[in-house]
Amino acid sequence: MNLYSLFNLIKLRNHKILLSGINGTIVLSGMSKVLICDFFGYYFLQEYSIILHLLHSLQFFLFILTNLDVSTFLLNSNLEILNNMKKAKLSFWQIWNMSFGFLGIQFGWGLQLGNMSSIYEKLGASPDQIPMLWLAAPLTGLLVQPIIGYMSDHTWNRFGRRRPYFFIGALFASCALYFMPLSSSLWMAAGLLWILDASINISMEPFRAFVADKLNDEQRNLGFVMQSFFIGIGATLAGTLPLIFRKFNLIGDTPNGIPLTVQYSFQIGAVCFFIAVLYTCFTTNEYPPENISEFTHKKKVPGHFISEVKTGASEIITSLFKMPQTMKDLAFVQIFTWLGLFCMWLYFVPMTARQVFGATNALSSRYTEGIEWGNFCFAIYSIVCFLVAFFLPGYAIKFGRKKVHSACLFAGAAGLLSTSLISDYRLLPFTMVGVGVAWASILSMPYAMLSSVLPAEKTGVYMGIFNFFIVIPEIIQALTFGWVLKNLLNNNPLNAVMFGGVCLAIAAVLTMFVREPEHKHTKHHAS
Repeated sequence: MNLYSLFNLIKLRNHKILLSGINGTIVLSGMSKVLICDFFGYYFLQEYSIILHLLHSLQFFLFILTNLDVSTFLLNSNLEILNNMKKAKLSFWQIWNMSFGFLGIQFGWGLQLGNMSSIYEKLGASPDQIPMLWLAAPLTGLLVQPIIGYMSDHTWNRFGRRRPYFFIGALFASCALYFMPLSSSLWMAAGLLWILDASINISMEPFRAFVADKLNDEQRNLGFVMQSFFIGIGATLAGTLPLIFRKFNLIGDTPNGIPLTVQYSFQIGAVCFFIAVLYTCFTTNEYPPENISEFTHKKKVPGHFISEVKTGASEIITSLFKMPQTMKDLAFVQIFTWLGLFCMWLYFVPMTARQVFGATNALSSRYTEGIEWGNFCFAIYSIVCFLVAFFLPGYAIKFGRKKVHSACLFAGAAGLLSTSLISDYRLLPFTMVGVGVAWASILSMPYAMLSSVLPAEKTGVYMGIFNFFIVIPEIIQALTFGWVLKNLLNNNPLNAVMFGGVCLAIAAVLTMFVREPEHKHTKHHAS
């Protein structure tokens, strides 16, 4: 009897499988059921196949312990074995391809972050109204991300697991980006922002889970950092494009008062968003869900959809109350981090136009120059982000993720607080250097710390829940910060940016109290 014949005789349902090619041992284990096959050979792993080759005559023995059920084993289970084995190490270019879509996502998000406040002001909003108009961003994140996370965890078809959500989100986000600068009223722009934010979230949340799906723990730092790299490039393009158009004398406004430089930037961004995400969809395949046969069977059960909705809601709520300790600690870090970032995104560009360029009227040419320069400053932090991104994994290994993330957040806090000292517009981009360092870490280190403690079957759900600690404080801020700005901060955008710097400093302190599990690397020795 050869090894393939043996597998045709054995069916193990819901058994965790550990395959080791170092000492020639296969261990298939369940709650109280263990099968050990000892042989002389090795395995070669590819993403959708397992090749077992015996070098010598097959010599193995079976130990049956405590009620091992032996029946028919179908090698359709190859997919199940694959998901439970150590993930194959991917090449640099494979990680590049799977992360490339983030360039488009951040291009769109960067255009939104850098221009929506000024678009609102162009359409007649006052500074204290802006937080409420931004409510779409955190609220759609709160509603969409955990739902999409759960759905993508429970999706598998010929298009993949996460990729269908990449595509659908990119399609709708690109449409919203294209029509945003054509908005004829404040509420039309706000409505398109809801569509844009929901669509970006549909694409972005599965991208976070994608790294955990595809990469082993050793490569996850690189995976999240690669995403940071493309986020930096996308945001740089979003920030510099309006200024580049101005350099080519593209001057003028749309009938609603929005600069043509902004209109064309949004419409080019729409195309880039869609193409970049499509590139990842076509160049990267996926691992199927664990227990693929059971997964497929459930899909055929009548009433499955209604059952899934109920189960999904229950799982999200249950998971929320059973978060790993590391995730609980990171929650407080995220709350203050994103409070600080939200202040910066809402008010740094208007602050540049009003405080540094001295504009008093949102419809003036001086104001337009100010918002273009503010966007250029955002491009600086994005450039710094992708320059710094590839150094972070090495520093994280040397000094630890917590220390690196804390130091980066302090750099961001220093950058925002230093804006109060700047009166010359040419010096303003230097304040964004520290922010760029912080941004590179914000986009990678928390997720790297988190992904190492999450169960594989709930990665999407927990990544969606983790987003709660970004969007809930932003919702509170959107509902209350207008009053705070008007009554406590003198309706001055500069004071709002300074408040953001204080929040980042608090997050940096809290990072040092995050409890991370120790990583143990088990080595197998030939017996």
